[in-house]
Amino acid sequence: MPSANQALSPGQRMPEHVATRLERLILDGVFRPGQLLPSERRLCERLGVSRASLREGLRILRSKGIIDTRQGHGSTVATLLPVGNQSPLMHLFKDHPRTLFDLLEVRALLEGESAWLAASRGTSADRVLITRRYREMTDYAQSAEEIDVERLARLDHAFHLAVSQASHNPVLVHTLQSLTDLLLSSVFASVKHLYHLPAPRAMINHQHQQLHDAVVRGEAEQAKRVALEHLSSISQLLRDIDDENERLERSSMRLEEWR
Repeated sequence: MPSANQALSPGQRMPEHVATRLERLILDGVFRPGQLLPSERRLCERLGVSRASLREGLRILRSKGIIDTRQGHGSTVATLLPVGNQSPLMHLFKDHPRTLFDLLEVRALLEGESAWLAASRGTSADRVLITRRYREMTDYAQSAEEIDVERLARLDHAFHLAVSQASHNPVLVHTLQSLTDLLLSSVFASVKHLYHLPAPRAMINHQHQQLHDAVVRGEAEQAKRVALEHLSSISQLLRDIDDENERLERSSMRLEEWR
């Protein structure tokens, strides 16, 4: 955990300073929603504060709904944005598959920029994590006798999320995390409908390698270009499949009239 031993702002009390530093660590993704915070002893050591100041700082965060505390279980970072089925909007999106293409457009906007930022700002630790997620995804795809679509989709999503986290833009990262269920649905669709086809599978694998290499090498323009190309080509392939299915359905309906 990065050191949080920074000077107090003018007029700021130590507990408020502690709360502010913890908020910053949460925004930066060091502590993530659902994650258990380190022990009080560990936090006091890293923040350089007394246990009394720490406890008061944690109380401030609880009052804001930023952390949840259970007796005997410690404090965890709260869910900061509605996820899953909590939002009526999520129901609408999930129940209307045509929004998949709208989602791919949004992913291109967000992930293209996050790839550029990741290549520009990513640290050595970020690059290690991106490479780790990339290898987990590729190792599974290459070694599995039969691909579990959901598992590969989650590994694919984890790789893209690692890239976004390296952008060091908390708003961008939390926006993408708040859309996890929807993003997974788009990744699931691409894996389910495209990965069993040799040409699309080779294309997806190659683009993932290009994205990984561009980000870890710090090639910002290349990283953005590959991210946009990746999502644009997936969208076009899925549209082609969708159009073909509609043509087959119309043909089948016309054939029924002659029976």
